[in-house]
Amino acid sequence: MTTSDEVTITAYPDGPLLVRGAASLQTVEGEPIEVTRRTVALCRCGLSTIKPFCDGTHKAAGFRTDV
Repeated sequence: MTTSDEVTITAYPDGPLLVRGAASLQTVEGEPIEVTRRTVALCRCGLSTIKPFCDGTHKAAGFRTDV
């Protein structure tokens, strides 16, 4: 069971990282990234046009992961 404050990150095979919960995201410079949903998908393939979020490009690119 998870609490409403708990943040979980799930790596989907050949896909994004799904972040669930009230996560706070920031750039490498420490600037906040606006998150408007309680669940967001973060790009792992590096090809998304809306980084750091996933736009599904990994599917067409044939991105593969070990996990």
